[in-house]
Amino acid sequence: MKLSENFTLDELTKSQEAIRLGIPNEPSDEHITNLILLCKNILQPLRNHFKIPVSISSGYRSAALCEAVGSSSKSQHTKGQAADFEIFGVANKELADWITANLEYDQCILEFWNENEPNSGWVHCSYSTNNNRKQYLKAQKIGGKIVYSPME
Repeated sequence: MKLSENFTLDELTKSQEAIRLGIPNEPSDEHITNLILLCKNILQPLRNHFKIPVSISSGYRSAALCEAVGSSSKSQHTKGQAADFEIFGVANKELADWITANLEYDQCILEFWNENEPNSGWVHCSYSTNNNRKQYLKAQKIGGKIVYSPME
C-alpha cells in the first residue's frame, strides 16, 4: 500500500526485531491514517526537497515492540505519528534543521548525534493533528540514561 508518492506501508511497519522476536506489528486503520499524514507532512516533503531516498529505520511500532526495543509504549511510534530516518549523504543535523525551518512538526529529535560526526545518530520526527509542539531536541546518553535537551 502506498502512503505517498515515495513511501509504502511496508517500509514504515517492517521490523527485523518484530520478526526475530515474533511480535505482531500490524497497524490499525487509525495508525495507517496517521502514517499517511506523517508521509504527507514530513517524509515526502523531505524526499522532494533533497531529491534522494529517505531511509526509514523505524516507523510504526506496536506497544509490545516498543517495549521490546527499550522504548516506551506511549511513544508516538505506537500511534503511527513518528519515524526514525536518515538520508545517506546528507548530515543528520542538516535534515533536522531543514525540517524545523520549513515544516509543521510535533517533535524533531537528533538522536545520539555528535557534532564531530555529521552522519552519527539519526533523526526522529513526529507529526500530530493535535497541536504540534514544534519541539527541536537532541537525545544523548549521559550516565547510562537518555537525556533530552533543546537544540541550541
